Parts: sequence; structure tokens; C-alpha cells
Amino acid sequence: MEKLLSEQVVSQVKQAFAKMKEPVQLLFFASRENCEYCAEIRQLLDELVEAEDKLGLTVYDLQDNADVAAQFNVDKSPVIVVAAKDGDRIINYGIQYAGIPSGHEFSVLINDILFVSGRDSGLSEAARGFLKRLEKPLHLQVFVTPTCPHCPRAVLLAHQMAMENPAMIRAEGVEAAEFSDLANQFNVRGVPQTVINAGRGIVVGAVPETNLIAEIQRALN
Repeated sequence: MEKLLSEQVVSQVKQAFAKMKEPVQLLFFASRENCEYCAEIRQLLDELVEAEDKLGLTVYDLQDNADVAAQFNVDKSPVIVVAAKDGDRIINYGIQYAGIPSGHEFSVLINDILFVSGRDSGLSEAARGFLKRLEKPLHLQVFVTPTCPHCPRAVLLAHQMAMENPAMIRAEGVEAAEFSDLANQFNVRGVPQTVINAGRGIVVGAVPETNLIAEIQRALN
């Protein structure tokens, strides 16, 4: 089978993964039905795991493993969950990516792995404090396309926020073309577009941390 990642890309990935501190487990939720890119995503994840010992992969079927999907709040496929691994324990950080992480979005997956491996979101103290105090559930859906150079920044910010309070926050990168019904539901006309709690708030563009928090506050109130 032909590799998806060239030798040059694998070499760059290995360099990036050299900074990994703690183990990371990728959970891939595929589906037997209507899953156009499931085979490619599985191959991509297999090739990443081959490049780094601290990285593991578990593959689930959305229907057959509905209990695990519910445990990780996965409600569609294909979805990649980037979780922490501590011995036999898998720790959910609320980080999800729906669709194939290709083009510019490949960097999101690599950076997610590094953030989770470091067990640190990298956010400002003010942002951490606000997110840790959340008393209402927060669902961030960042709609993206593989050709959008500004999208990775928006997805990573949402994922970093989820790390601070995964019990209350779920953050998804959503490939807009693959999930066109969902994109249409939220009237996505440009990317990146961050949808807060099913449309209570909307942020268009890759904005700084403070701007997104201001919109989250408005949406939750």
C-alpha cells in the first residue's frame, strides 16, 4: 500500500514528536456507513503512530461501540479524539476533529498531540481561570477547510480551551465540506467559523483568545 506521508513529512513529524513528554492515545471513531474518508484517516493515523512510541491508536465503530462514543461525546463519524494516556487510563481532554485532517489541518493534529503530551494548554492565566470556573457546558465547533491557512489557529484555540475544563468543554474541528449539512445548519459561509453552543454565539475568523472568551461569555449569559 502506498504511504500517505512522504519520507520528508515523516522526518518532520518525528522531529516535532521528539518534544513529546507524556503518552497520547488517539481514538478513531469510524463508521461502516457513508464514511468516505475512513480508510484514509485510519491509514494516516497508523503512519503517525508508527513514527512515535509515545503515541497509541484505538479504532472504534460508531454503531458497534456506541457506549465508548457516548463516553467521549462523539456523535458523528469520522471523528478523531486526542486523549491523554496515563498507564491504562485514557483521559478525555474534550479535543475532537471531525473529518480528515488534510492540508493545513494536518498541523492541527500534530499540535493537538503535542499540547496533550505536555498536559498544558499554553493559554494565559486569565483565560485558564475563566475556563476553570465555567458552570455551564460549552460546546465549540470550529468549521474549517483544508485549504484555509487561518483555520488551524482557530481550531487549536478551541482545543486549548477544552483542555482547561474537559468536564464542561467539548471542542471540535469540523471539516465543512464533509459535514455540509452541519455547516448549512449554522449558515457557514466563510471559514474559520466558530459556533458556540449550537449557535448561541458565532465568531468568524481566527481571533485572539480574549475575543473568543468575550463571545463565549456573551453566549453563556
